[in-house]
Amino acid sequence: MRVEAVQGDITREHVDVVVNAANSSLLGGGGVDGAIHAAAGPGLLAACRELRRGAVPDGLPVGDAVATPAFDLPARWVVHTVGPDRHAGETDPHLLASCFVRSLDVAAGLGATSVAFPAVGAGVYGWDAAEVARVAVGAVRGWQAGVAGTVAVVRFVLVSARVREAFERALAS
Repeated sequence: MRVEAVQGDITREHVDVVVNAANSSLLGGGGVDGAIHAAAGPGLLAACRELRRGAVPDGLPVGDAVATPAFDLPARWVVHTVGPDRHAGETDPHLLASCFVRSLDVAAGLGATSVAFPAVGAGVYGWDAAEVARVAVGAVRGWQAGVAGTVAVVRFVLVSARVREAFERALAS
C-alpha cells in the first residue's frame, strides 16, 4: 500500500473513498465536514439523516466510522469518522488512531482501492498537527501490516503546508 501526503482540497480528490472528519450528529458542520457536505450536495445530508434514523440513532461514536455514497463528489463514497475532541477532554491517542483504522476497515469492506484522509482532529477538535500525523501514519501502517485488503493508496490531503510538512515528517520516520 502506498501512503502519501499532499496539500490540497479533499473535495476534489478522485479516489474511491473520501474520509470526512465529521461530528457525531453526521449532519454537517464546519471545516472539512462543512466543505464535504457543501461539495457533495443535498443527497449527503439526506443519507446522513437516514443513518441517524437507522444505524446510528444516537449519533456516531468517537473513533467509529460509517459510509454513505459521495453524491456530487468525484469519489464513490464518503466514510464519516468522529475524532476525539481534545477541548472536551478526549485526549486518548488510541481513540484518534481508531478513526483511521475504522475508516480503512469500512473502506476495505466497500472494496475501495484508494482512500483520502484529512488530518482528523487537527482542526476545531484541537489536536496538534504533528501528533495527528504521528498517530495517523502509525495507525495506517499498523492496519496495513495486519490486513490483507483491497486498499492500495492512502493519501493524506492536507489544507496547509504546515500540516502537510508534519505528515511528511511522520511518513519519513
